[in-house]
Amino acid sequence: MVDSATVPHERTETSVRSALAAAVLGFFVITLDAVIVNVALPSIRDDLGGGMSGMQWVVDGYTLMFAALLLSAGALTDRIGARQAFAGGIAVFIVASVACGCAPSLEVLVAARVVQGAAAAVMMPSSMALIRQAYPGAASRARAIGVWAMGGAVASSSGPVLGGVFEVIDWRLIFFVNVPVGIVALLLVARTAPSFRRIVPFDWGGQALAVLAMGGLTFGAIEAGAVGFVDRRVLVALSIAALASVAFVAVEARVRHPMVPLDVFRSRTVIITLTTGFAFMVGYYGLPFVFSVYLQQERGLTGMGVGVVFLPMMLIGAALTPFSARIAERVGRRAVIVGGLASMTIGLLVLGVTPESTPLWVLAGLMMLIGLGGPAVSPPATSLLLDNVPGHRSGTASGVFNTSRQVGGALAVAVFGGLLTHPERLVDGVHTSMLLAAAVLALATLTSMFLRPAIGAPLRLTPLN
Repeated sequence: MVDSATVPHERTETSVRSALAAAVLGFFVITLDAVIVNVALPSIRDDLGGGMSGMQWVVDGYTLMFAALLLSAGALTDRIGARQAFAGGIAVFIVASVACGCAPSLEVLVAARVVQGAAAAVMMPSSMALIRQAYPGAASRARAIGVWAMGGAVASSSGPVLGGVFEVIDWRLIFFVNVPVGIVALLLVARTAPSFRRIVPFDWGGQALAVLAMGGLTFGAIEAGAVGFVDRRVLVALSIAALASVAFVAVEARVRHPMVPLDVFRSRTVIITLTTGFAFMVGYYGLPFVFSVYLQQERGLTGMGVGVVFLPMMLIGAALTPFSARIAERVGRRAVIVGGLASMTIGLLVLGVTPESTPLWVLAGLMMLIGLGGPAVSPPATSLLLDNVPGHRSGTASGVFNTSRQVGGALAVAVFGGLLTHPERLVDGVHTSMLLAAAVLALATLTSMFLRPAIGAPLRLTPLN
């Protein structure tokens, strides 16, 4: 069957704004559920039982399914339409959130978190595809992506604090909060214009191999953070991931309608944005993981105290995100991305050599350099990616982009977790982790300089709608 796409009805101001608002709320709950649960883990353990391994899987069950299904979800979005995919994802997410909040046992909670992660995997690329289709102009789309990124920025900054507040009342509230937000998102997406659909067969072989590859890699990374890379389970999982990845590329090169067309990777801009997304997550997610352990074990802070130390880093990102697109219009997206990556590199490098006696307020101030990377790197890189793929492939490209981000975050937690396993060498592990992250960000900074000048040039100003 030949690729084709249905053309959506004429866009109206209401449908365009509804698409953006729904995408923002979707990104908000996806990010919130990745960060809010950490603070409540002690209360969950007291209520439902389970050791450290059980608590780990409350967090990692979500992460595992989210990462494993992103590629498949991106292909699904292109085939059934962004609106349909997003509506289905948010509906399942609501049901899974209720199941989490009502969970009578740890096993039920972990299972519900797995379903949440699967639903989030569908919501992420479909939310980006909604924006790609609602805003066909490059400048208006860049501004819309800046607004969309606010959903994640607000969730990142408010998640630890909300988690601490809800934990005092009842930890189950951290899941029930998703219900009203999800219902509003469903009502909004119902008002959007019908989406593009690619009427082509599903690539079932590619789907299965992608899930095996990403599932094996994520599971191996999660377990390596706890037991090390030489553990048999880790080696088996990573071997499965490697073999499945090779088979996936072979299948995609031969199948008539691949879920991830390999010609997408012929674009220099696409390759650089994927590299940027990977490196960004190494620093942006790796730092909170490392310093959460350090601040609690070495400095004696509570979960709420750790959240307060991270708050300036998150707030500066939330405050600047709405302006990232306009700044990029004036100085060029390439300059903004390079500057953001360089800021993160400097912050991580300084944290990697900072003495153990450094006051907490100084650490919080240095972390703001990493926080600057949120608005400076993520929105412009996302808009560059969507500008360089056809509209009917926006879901697939979004799935690939977010997969690269998840791999970066998962590997950072795995490698850094291994460096923090010995309490007597915890400070050395923190310093080594930050220096490794700085090296990755430095390479990404150099790579991003090769973005094409025409693409990094200032955009012509047009209204958002």
